[in-house]
Amino acid sequence: MSRVSEARGRTDGDGAAEVAETAAATRSLGLTQPLQDAIAEAEELIANAPFIRTEQDLLEGYAYLAGRIRMAMQTAFDYDLDRPLFINPTHQFSRQGLDNPDAIYFHAYVREGVEYVVRGRRGTSADLSFQAMGGAYSADSAATSLMAFDDRELDIADDGSFEFTYVAEPGAKTLIVREVFCDWDTEERGTLWIERPDTLGRPSAPLTRDRLAKQYDVAARSLVGSIQTWFAFPHFFQYQEPVNTLTSPKSTPGGLESQRSSIGHYELDHDEALVVTVPECGDCAYQAIQIGSDWYASTDYETHQTSLTKAQAVTDPDGRMRFVISEQDPGIANWLETTGHRTGPMMLRWQRLERDLGPDDGPTIEKVRFSEVADALPYHSPLTPEEYAARIAARQRSVARRMIS
Repeated sequence: MSRVSEARGRTDGDGAAEVAETAAATRSLGLTQPLQDAIAEAEELIANAPFIRTEQDLLEGYAYLAGRIRMAMQTAFDYDLDRPLFINPTHQFSRQGLDNPDAIYFHAYVREGVEYVVRGRRGTSADLSFQAMGGAYSADSAATSLMAFDDRELDIADDGSFEFTYVAEPGAKTLIVREVFCDWDTEERGTLWIERPDTLGRPSAPLTRDRLAKQYDVAARSLVGSIQTWFAFPHFFQYQEPVNTLTSPKSTPGGLESQRSSIGHYELDHDEALVVTVPECGDCAYQAIQIGSDWYASTDYETHQTSLTKAQAVTDPDGRMRFVISEQDPGIANWLETTGHRTGPMMLRWQRLERDLGPDDGPTIEKVRFSEVADALPYHSPLTPEEYAARIAARQRSVARRMIS
């Protein structure tokens, strides 16, 4: 066989794969390497989290990691400072920062000194608020609230439409919107979008290698940074408080002017429970309680009752709502399921307040043996397993109807 024939034989046979591999390697730009490295680093952080006790904790960690990867990719690729839009980075598939089960979160990246126009139609949610933030949350610092207001400061037309102009002040990085629901069954979402008038109507910038490299790098840094941030964040606040206690209502760190919160963390054995008592507040549109996991994220609020608003909870004849936090089912309406978590954060929120709150508006808390729960409740609102299942079905329908991912 001639040398030409031999070469052709190698190419037609085993050499074909070799040539293809060489060509593929030549085409690779290596742009994903920072993200690959970040995923490996993030996995190490998750696998070695100090609060993991069981395999279930670890599995939840890997599910949490998937949400962090999703958020990082969205943060890096779903925005363009020349063509702003509101993205939804936090939801039931991407939990972070003890996310509120009653909220839909939106944020848009902004550039200081630039004028933006925000338009929308007000839905019927309990609260719609806007906040400009400077900097970012990190493992050793919190973002700065530069401006915050709710829709009471907007001119809203009879059809619910509104519009306002925002010029990003020095240091502004993001514009955050929260649409918060108190009655999941009846309140409806609105619509919302943001425009940059000076770039409207222009084509987007062409795709370049440098731009893609930057985006993959941003995704990598966002991924590792977000995990480190939310590992550290509760230790600035929740875990500064004694276990199984709740604070008086106070301004939420980095939060809204018309929002107050009460924070704490729990630690319960299987045969223990917490009874949280708080007056129903008639001077706010939204009031709620939730518990979370040590990943500093909401737990399953769709198929378990891990949160309750004042519209969902039963208020006793004395004007107080009494919640039982426990692993076992106490057979009452205001049960908050720990879903296998012996420890975790707790938070109560009041939003769209018409007055400030004092200690008397806040919660009291009592730790009891589970067998003593009934004795700790002056009123009893029994719930059968069938009624509880109907509640869960309603939660599933409501989440499906109003949440986006």
